[in-house]
Amino acid sequence: MLDGDYELFIKKIKKKTGIDLSQYKEAQMKRRLTSLYEKRGFENFQEFFQGLNNQPELFYEFLDRMTINVSEFYRNGKRWKILEETILPKLLEKNKRLKIWSAACSTGEEPYTLAMILSKFAPLSTFQIHATDIDDNVIARAKLGMYPERSLQEVPKDIKEKYFTKEGTFYHISRDIIKSVQFKKHNLLAEPFETNYDLIVCRNVLIYFTEDAKEILYTKFSDALRKEGVFFVGSTEQIFNAVRFNFSSLDTFFMKRSKAATHCYNSVIYYIKALVR
Repeated sequence: MLDGDYELFIKKIKKKTGIDLSQYKEAQMKRRLTSLYEKRGFENFQEFFQGLNNQPELFYEFLDRMTINVSEFYRNGKRWKILEETILPKLLEKNKRLKIWSAACSTGEEPYTLAMILSKFAPLSTFQIHATDIDDNVIARAKLGMYPERSLQEVPKDIKEKYFTKEGTFYHISRDIIKSVQFKKHNLLAEPFETNYDLIVCRNVLIYFTEDAKEILYTKFSDALRKEGVFFVGSTEQIFNAVRFNFSSLDTFFMKRSKAATHCYNSVIYYIKALVR
């Protein structure tokens, strides 16, 4: 049972940020936040909330304290360089108005990295950048566009200066970048995928799924791509027997959707297996 002070705090935070603290384990989150407000000299959660409204640096510290998902911009920078210098130019030769999806996007570093790279090629209004995650709270965090310094360790200096504004120990990403990404809640296993994507990015996520679930997801990702669209996976993931999903290797961690559509039968089988289990 929530005490009144903390319950009211939760409601105010949700209204202010979109983050629903009631979705987290109460004892753990309450202890974490109580430690912070006592450290900053507040007596209760209502005083703490007023402090969050009046002190931007405290608000950023609050966001950092309650963050569970940890990500960063330009993670594994060499892969993003290959995307920028090799993959995107080839895609843009075929289609100037790319449709791109960052699946399981966490707190937004990945889709915002995509947007910053794409801005070098054309106005961001030229592209569709979709970003999805199963967690409402990380989507709310992403939409705020505020990040600790550790998330920017691999951001090139010119990009950092162009798109980020420092506020204390936190950085605000440009509103133009935020507006270029469409965020949406989505369950990879339970919900259908949109189609006709030129590029799908899903990195260091599939490692957490069972082999049967991976079979389903690789098929769904392949079906969601245009012919010769590209699937960008993480350094922790390998697609064995990729041809079975109509993928062929373009570069390390980049797979191209082949022209043939031969796996429809397999797709049905995998769905049936999943349902039976």
